Amino acid sequence: MKYLTFIRHAESYREAGPPQALMAAMGEFMQRSLTSGVLIDTGGLLPSKDGARVRLRKGRITVTDGPFTESKEIIGGWAILNTETREAAIGIAREFMELHRKHWPEFEGESELRPMFDAGIGP
Repeated sequence: MKYLTFIRHAESYREAGPPQALMAAMGEFMQRSLTSGVLIDTGGLLPSKDGARVRLRKGRITVTDGPFTESKEIIGGWAILNTETREAAIGIAREFMELHRKHWPEFEGESELRPMFDAGIGP
């Protein structure tokens, strides 16, 4: 089954950037996960000041440029996993967060994991 996982944290972490040791460890983790077929795709996101929010409310569409000051946390990155079980996907997310705990001890955040379904769109 495929899972979408994303990491949510304070905007200040995105602005400061992660320690080099974390980036190196994540590079190894991602390469190993890509090679095994567990990691399908991944990416990081720039600070919210570079983004926009498109909202539909009460029949009206509005566009708000970032930064999103009302947000306590932002989505900093995402990954698509392909695992046999939910527990295996949780294990990958835990390993990812363990890298943060080990190489960036002051980091606080969360990784959310959601099963995906095939919408039948595309080739």
